[in-house]
Amino acid sequence: MNRKPGHPSDSASPRPAADAEDDDAAESELLTTQPDEEADAVVERYARRQTGTGAAPDRYSLLQADVWQTVQERQRAMLRLFAALDLHPLSRLRVAEVGCGAGGNLLELLRMGFSADRLAGAELLPERIAQARRVLPAELALWQGDATRWAVRPGSQHIVLQSTVFSSLLDRAFQQRLADAMWSWLTPGGGVLWYDFTVDNPRNPDVQGVPLKRIRELFPQARMRHRKITLAPPIARAVCRIHPSLYPVFNALPLLRTHVLAWLEKPAP
Repeated sequence: MNRKPGHPSDSASPRPAADAEDDDAAESELLTTQPDEEADAVVERYARRQTGTGAAPDRYSLLQADVWQTVQERQRAMLRLFAALDLHPLSRLRVAEVGCGAGGNLLELLRMGFSADRLAGAELLPERIAQARRVLPAELALWQGDATRWAVRPGSQHIVLQSTVFSSLLDRAFQQRLADAMWSWLTPGGGVLWYDFTVDNPRNPDVQGVPLKRIRELFPQARMRHRKITLAPPIARAVCRIHPSLYPVFNALPLLRTHVLAWLEKPAP
């Protein structure tokens, strides 16, 4: 019988729900290694972003038309991908998010039908993990620290999610270490769910685009499917100030899209 990608019937799937508490405890242990310079640099970059960009404090609010258009577009693309991969029931799948921030993506996954006790998130910044803890269910495991040291059991996850994390990592060796860790967590047939921008932001030297070629370098064994989404944010803000209905008009031009949503599937041995 041909198994569907990431389907919970896969023989390498995590242990049954009865063992969930033991698994969560094992997957949330801190490995005893020294702090990494790139992780420290990321903390400094985020601090600069908060104090030195001059951006309006509500730039990323869902009340902004360009923001809710972008978010809803990404959600629709994810749901289409899950349906195409036949990843159901979603409640059976184990998901680990790298760089979960204040918990927004994990909340989205809960609304889509994923189960809280099968979701987990790691976040480098303590203030953001505290925000996530306040809004997410207690049974959803959270871990604060450098995700390359997150002790996730190898082969235990159906999906490993990263959303605009790698574009904030400027050290290529650190990128590769994190990619290798994420790959090791996946069960065969599962995949990395990737959302990030592919072009540099000339106004922000603390980030860099991650093109498709680099994604393939990071995950050389993956079977990749991808699509370009997300209207370039400066264009989205400008056209939505005129009228929100202009977002899909401009977004119909692939050259104006700056992000990639990708599924990086781990083949069976």
